[in-house]
Amino acid sequence: MFTSPYALTLRPAERAELKALTGSTTVAAGLARRAGFILPMANGVPVRALGRQAGVSTTTLTRWRKRFQRHRLAGLYDAPRRGRGDRLTAALEARILAETKKGPPPPLTHWTTRRLGARLGVSHMTVHRVWQRQGLQPHRLEHYVVSHDPAFEQKATDVIGLYLNPPAHAAVFCVDEKTAIQALDRRNPVLPLSPGRAERHGFEYVRHGTLSLYAALEVGTGRVEGMTVPRHTSAAFLQFLDQVVASQPQRRAVHVICDNLSAHKTKAVDAWLSDHPRVTLHFTPTYSSWLNQVELWFAKLERDVIARGIFPSVTDLRRKLLQYIRLHNKSCRPFLWRYRKVRRRIRVA
Repeated sequence: MFTSPYALTLRPAERAELKALTGSTTVAAGLARRAGFILPMANGVPVRALGRQAGVSTTTLTRWRKRFQRHRLAGLYDAPRRGRGDRLTAALEARILAETKKGPPPPLTHWTTRRLGARLGVSHMTVHRVWQRQGLQPHRLEHYVVSHDPAFEQKATDVIGLYLNPPAHAAVFCVDEKTAIQALDRRNPVLPLSPGRAERHGFEYVRHGTLSLYAALEVGTGRVEGMTVPRHTSAAFLQFLDQVVASQPQRRAVHVICDNLSAHKTKAVDAWLSDHPRVTLHFTPTYSSWLNQVELWFAKLERDVIARGIFPSVTDLRRKLLQYIRLHNKSCRPFLWRYRKVRRRIRVA
């Protein structure tokens, strides 16, 4: 329990809830502001000083403090407004929910508020209000991938363990290839950014070829090793591993996290590993690229260079990719990878 000189006490759970409300971007602005009043008052800030700082009268601050003391967190929410109450009956709401979950008649794939409202004989705003209360969004669609790897949990635990508790005095690298990066040039000139108008690219483009980029993200530092190749093959993969290993001290153990691409599991790779006993490959489960941190870096590369890039040749594309890697390494930082919900274990689907 925390006791302020103004006799405003907060339980730990209330303090945590008030902090969450203050920093939330989804709750009503008034509610977040009132939570921001209660916290400093509970910390002993005088009402007058808080009023001058927040630009609010002491009468307003005192009223909200009394409401909080009387009703606790519930007192910070808006009181019911005057006027006509909600005429939406529980039976109608249940009917709308049931029809929503049942789905529309074929060949339609999902309901809209107007379509369902016309079917049930209610206004589309009534349907919208029910959906909003229940958190239903029929217009949205999300995709997911299920891994059927029988050793999913063991592989995932191995990779997560390297992130959260890496071996002492060892280097951990996340390796992958970004394949078929296109060197796209624009047929028409680029119109630059101007006040009130975004940068504009011509719709037509010219392809000058493709290349693949191998990247190795060092988990402990965020530093990236990169190599471009015309095609991603087992020989190119081994050539890149030679580059990664050469960047480390001779006796340092190296752990490499990679996916299950066939080029990573050839006989040539097995022979290379036999010649390099200090290198260990760790394979992510199938369809689990999200476990490989280098995918986060590839997303940054896509946003910063490739998506809006203009490349008159493959040579120019290669130069800009390697230039970006050097720029990244000047201020690189490791990704803060956390596994917060330990009880929610990763299991095979």
